[in-house]
Amino acid sequence: MKKLISLAMLASIALMIACTQEKKTQERATYVPLEDFFKDPEKGQYRISPNGEMIIFMAPHMGRRNVFVQKLGDTTAIPITHETERSIYNAFWESDDRIVFVKDIGGDENMRILSVKPDGTGLTDHTPFENVRSEVLDILEDRPNEMLIQNNKRNPQIFDVYLLNTATNEMRMVAENPGNITGWITDHEGKIRVALTTDGVNTSVLYRETENDKFKPVITTNFKETLSPLFFTFDNKNLFCMSNLGRDKLVLVEYDPRTAKEVRVIYENPEVDIDGADYSRKRKVLTAVYYQTDKPKIHFLDAETEAIYKKINSQLPNYYNVVTRQNREENKLLVYSSSDRYFGGYYFYDLKNDAFQKLADFKPWLNENNMAEMKPISYQSRDGLTIHGYLTLPKGVDAKDLPIVINPHGGPWARDGWGFNPEIQFLANRGYAVLQMNFRGSTGYGRKFWEASFKQWGRTMQDDVTDGVKWLIKEGIADSTRVAIYGGSYGGYTTLAGITLTPELYSCAVDYVGVANMFTFMNTIPPYWEPFRDMFYEMVGDPKKDSLMLAEVSPVFHADKIKCPLLVAQGANDPRVNKDESDQMVAALRKRGIEVEYIVKDNEGHGFYNQENQFEFYGAMEKFFDKHLMKAVPDKKDM
Repeated sequence: MKKLISLAMLASIALMIACTQEKKTQERATYVPLEDFFKDPEKGQYRISPNGEMIIFMAPHMGRRNVFVQKLGDTTAIPITHETERSIYNAFWESDDRIVFVKDIGGDENMRILSVKPDGTGLTDHTPFENVRSEVLDILEDRPNEMLIQNNKRNPQIFDVYLLNTATNEMRMVAENPGNITGWITDHEGKIRVALTTDGVNTSVLYRETENDKFKPVITTNFKETLSPLFFTFDNKNLFCMSNLGRDKLVLVEYDPRTAKEVRVIYENPEVDIDGADYSRKRKVLTAVYYQTDKPKIHFLDAETEAIYKKINSQLPNYYNVVTRQNREENKLLVYSSSDRYFGGYYFYDLKNDAFQKLADFKPWLNENNMAEMKPISYQSRDGLTIHGYLTLPKGVDAKDLPIVINPHGGPWARDGWGFNPEIQFLANRGYAVLQMNFRGSTGYGRKFWEASFKQWGRTMQDDVTDGVKWLIKEGIADSTRVAIYGGSYGGYTTLAGITLTPELYSCAVDYVGVANMFTFMNTIPPYWEPFRDMFYEMVGDPKKDSLMLAEVSPVFHADKIKCPLLVAQGANDPRVNKDESDQMVAALRKRGIEVEYIVKDNEGHGFYNQENQFEFYGAMEKFFDKHLMKAVPDKKDM
């Protein structure tokens, strides 16, 4: 006998449905103001002093990111730098008594090295040279007030090494570059024992027993092969290296420079390259190897380190946690914690007292429960390669017929990884799905996958992007009439190539410091990239020998095929992608009457670094996508 449904039961069911619908509505992301995604972190880039008594961090001050110092245990911090024109790039402890920081002028990437005492006195610009790029080589942890730096003051194309005394500001050359050295490596005593050279195609590792000896070649390889020394073994005899010699993937090996042979393979991953390794300076043991499959991973080589991480992960489950800095005694640790929905923060871990303390969230105003999940995905290219990537869907929205932003990464010899990305979260919050793909040539997937990109700009590399768009449409995720493409640097090139080579795919596009003319690009590389010119010719194309091919894939020569609106952003001081690149493309389109918005900043370089310029760019992007992708914006609510 059938049971009759009473009115009360019907009312109850209706209430349950209403509650479920209300819950689904609540799960949609709350509108987050643009500035909250892109304004400078409240605090970040923490570093601990060698004695473990003080920390420094970067925070907004006088409109820019400056350096603050704070004693551990205190609640107040004081600014010790006061930059107003441009934010500082990086800062670290040179000793307990001096802090080094790095900045440039107007985005020209000619880095200057400065230092200041923890009380804010003694500010010194150690490299006040015009049109010179300076870099820190070794902070010489056991020699307070001394560090090794390198710069191209003598010759813009090459870097010599200098011993810098940060207390007296004396600087003395200790290694002169004969013209072909592209890198220097010190042993654990700070002695320069290894040099890397290139003739533009072939690379060599040079070695010497002492600094009084001459460098002798150990091994020469084509640039397609890698033997990359990381650091010396703890007896300063052999080298720990990343190597793909005789194999496809980068692995960690011990290498004997006297016999030019691998001593042993320490760790290898069958899926991906390793990214690097770490060690305990105090205990003189290898501790960990880093790599990334769908998410970043750590393989432990040391039981003590693994035990420490188990304690950290028990405190911070479901996050990616990594020890970034520690004091000289290695008993006071700084832990960086993050996820795809959590911008990140720092914790202090006192091993001796087993005390775990939160120092700061980078952006406490961003609620991770309001952020979107970055999902690892993969699809097949038309010629059978597996392309890995990430799909971020707007929170609380079904993956069906969505407006899509295709976001190819820069490099191109880099990769997108899993983690918090303010651009991606901003776009998802505005209702767009975002696809990031590691097209062929992306690093981390082995040598064969990387080499598959050679001379394939605008060709099979572009096909991998196109195939991602078609995969989204086939799966029903993307609305084929609302697909945009946005990228920076090489991603900007891919954007321009996409709307010229496959104009039917895209409704609109945003090009951020992207290459438009392959000939202009190859002829305006920075002087310190000059040793790699022949390598670029083999990887990208020779402007003379491959002129027809480069013309075919230069978007500026195919501007007549562009149908969709375009937004272009460019830094006037960009040393990598000359402003002329963007000028050419904008002029060609405006001549044809195509809608083009053009943002140029005279105080920026390869990408916008100053906060007010970022706000303007992303604000323009938001209005641009709102106009051309025809989608509803979430209700604005006060945060």
